Amino acid sequence: MIFGLFTPLVIAACLVGNDWLHDEVEDIRHYVIERELASIESQLDQDLAGLQGQFEATAPVKGGLVALMPSIAIFGSAQVQPSLEGTILPIDKLAQIGLNLPEPLLSSARASVYFDAKQQQAYFININLKTIDTQPETLVLVTPITDDYLAHIGSLEFATQVKVITGKAKAGIVLSDNVINAQLDVPTLFSQAPIYLSVTFSDQLFSRIGWHFSLVVLALFAVMMGLLSLAYMWIRLAVAKPLQGFFSQLSAMESQVEERSCNKLDVKNLALVSQAGSSGSLNSQDMGVKLLTDNINQLLASNYNQHRQSKMILESIAEAVIMIDLNGNVSDINPYAERLLQQNLQQAQGQPIHELLRSSKALTAKVSQFMQIGCVTPKATTLKLNLDTSIVMTGTLTNLLNAKGEVIAALLVLKDITRENSLNQQVERHNHFDWITGVLNRTAFETQLVDYVSASQSIAVVYFDLEQFKLINDACGHSVGDKMLAKVAKAISASIPSGSLLGRLGGDEFALVVKDLSALDTVRLVKAVISKVSAQSILNKGICYRVGLSAGVALSQANQKIEVFELLKDADIACDAAKRKGNNQVHLYDSRDKDLSYQRNAPKWAVRIVEAIENNELILYYQKIAKLSSHGYRQRMELLLRIQDPSGRLLSPAQFIAAAERFKLIVEVDKEVIRKAFLWLSLNQQVWEDHCLSINLSGNSLGAEGMVNYILRQQERFAIPSCCICFEITETSAIQNHSRAMKMLTTLRKRGFSFALDDFGSGFASYGYLKEMPVDYVKIDGCFVKNIANNAKDYAIVKSVNDVCRVMGIETVAEFVENQEIIDKLEIIGVNYAQGYAIGRPQALDTYKVEPRNTQRTA
Repeated sequence: MIFGLFTPLVIAACLVGNDWLHDEVEDIRHYVIERELASIESQLDQDLAGLQGQFEATAPVKGGLVALMPSIAIFGSAQVQPSLEGTILPIDKLAQIGLNLPEPLLSSARASVYFDAKQQQAYFININLKTIDTQPETLVLVTPITDDYLAHIGSLEFATQVKVITGKAKAGIVLSDNVINAQLDVPTLFSQAPIYLSVTFSDQLFSRIGWHFSLVVLALFAVMMGLLSLAYMWIRLAVAKPLQGFFSQLSAMESQVEERSCNKLDVKNLALVSQAGSSGSLNSQDMGVKLLTDNINQLLASNYNQHRQSKMILESIAEAVIMIDLNGNVSDINPYAERLLQQNLQQAQGQPIHELLRSSKALTAKVSQFMQIGCVTPKATTLKLNLDTSIVMTGTLTNLLNAKGEVIAALLVLKDITRENSLNQQVERHNHFDWITGVLNRTAFETQLVDYVSASQSIAVVYFDLEQFKLINDACGHSVGDKMLAKVAKAISASIPSGSLLGRLGGDEFALVVKDLSALDTVRLVKAVISKVSAQSILNKGICYRVGLSAGVALSQANQKIEVFELLKDADIACDAAKRKGNNQVHLYDSRDKDLSYQRNAPKWAVRIVEAIENNELILYYQKIAKLSSHGYRQRMELLLRIQDPSGRLLSPAQFIAAAERFKLIVEVDKEVIRKAFLWLSLNQQVWEDHCLSINLSGNSLGAEGMVNYILRQQERFAIPSCCICFEITETSAIQNHSRAMKMLTTLRKRGFSFALDDFGSGFASYGYLKEMPVDYVKIDGCFVKNIANNAKDYAIVKSVNDVCRVMGIETVAEFVENQEIIDKLEIIGVNYAQGYAIGRPQALDTYKVEPRNTQRTA
């Protein structure tokens, strides 16, 4: 920098200064010459004027003779200069001295200079008119201009030569061979050819001044170069040499850092820059380098730490890191990538990325394109490496940028997701397939069902339900049950045609959908499945277990609009019907079957029941119970429940009672009937003395938690007598809930409520149960009553029941009494009460009119 930059600047400054000084010398030269010329011109004018004055003061020459004037001194004694000696002549005597001046010149000139070309001599000419002897005469003072006079007219050291030359003076100064020449016009006689003074000046003075200036500039240049040399030596010794030492140490340490073992992350193992530089001979603290050394050492330590940490991170992470240069070739890989790819760094360097990863060339082109675009957002990719084992990798490709934002390399980070991918596949399989049986689970089955049906002309939906499977779970445990489920699923899969849709809906229920089969072929297929499943067995602790299979089938023909989930519901309902028929049975859904239709509409009616309870929309009907041989005086009637559909049509109990029982709403229905019955009694106190209302209680309500307390609270709330209420319970529910029913009957009978055993004879009860139950009435099932007039067996059964009840002190009620012949037979047997269409049809309770008491007693 010093000799390449500052030295040219100093030289340029010196040259510019030298040129400027010489320009100043030139200006001084012109100024001095101009002043000298002005002085010469002034001197000539003074000399002419002095000569003229002396000439006028001189006395005329007597007789007109020419007389020589003595020498006169023009200038004072202050100047040492030769005197001018002139001759005064009459004008006509000028020829005596060799001057032949033209008359016109003499007559027009007073004082001037005349140059005689012939003699090559210049003269001062002064003309004056004098009176000599009373005669006027023109006299001329002729003073020759000598060389000695011209030599002393200017500065003796500066103007070296003055000559009078004819011609016109030229303006300006001419410099040649260290001689300066200038020309000055002088006054001449009129009409005479012009003359001028040629003044030659010496240039030695100005040359000396220029040399002196040059010496000054040279001295300054030498001083500046000396200072620059001192600065160079100081910088070299104090800065450059230590810095060279720093650089050499840094270069040596760069390779050391790369080669140093990564086993220890210790800054003390790093060779730092010494404060004395490379040689150690300088005191860096005195030279002001200590701060720089400390900063560099801190930077080295920080860089070392970062390098070591980065290296440790790259070695410890379970991801393959690959550095790719701008040509798409590998420049660096971490240890995990070496182990994964089974190549060390030396083998991997320089390989195209697709060769290292054993992929297609499209990968290298893809990476190169990514770097050319210069995208700053990482790009995700998935690769499959065909090594010894197939490995699935997920990768992130990122561009590395320099400080200018230019792409200098790309970083590919690969993560092994083979296990994760396998787990995802397993999870995906678990999400779609039942892990026990391997068939579709419910969610996947219902998802695929829509697409499967849309591609079919006609379909058959089969709903399977295993029989005796609960026995295996309870006796052998769920693990054995799971094995049996797997066998059943395998047997079903082996029996159905390819392309069928099979799924496990939950528990021991399966669903099968086949397409484009006739009803007969579908039934044959289902029976083959049942036969195959029935042949499956499992041995546990020496006991062989088998299962049965009930199947419900719902068909949809090609000309029908397929509602697949409705078909599945229909198949479920048909399966329930098949189970009621026995084991290993098949049942086809028939929309004309009322029972199946009721079950199909059960969910809809369950919703309607909830709405009716919440909105107080349940309707109570009554049906009279007539006395035949009873001695009681109370008018009996059974309360019946009705619900209206949205169109206003009343529905029979068979349609909604089954739905209420199926969806566990029957207890709430019973409570609402009790509440509404108690309310009606509270509003019709006139019937308290001679009426009794029969209210049906379902099997779920018998012994239900809080039911007894509810009945007693409602009685207290409405303040009605308990003798007006008779609760009817079915024989089957009473036997199934024997202990709870007995507790409830005992508690309520103590409060004055009466009980009737409904549908007696239809179940499997014995007279032993009847003996234990504290009931007041037995209602003989209508299936025995309606044919009693022409069926001796039914007659005998009714008579037998009535005889047993009479002995036990229990009154009987015959149901389904539809004509007078039945009434006649019942009266012969001695049945106490009759109920049926022959007695009266059900009517709205709100329309009931109380009959006069005497009329009732007569009846």
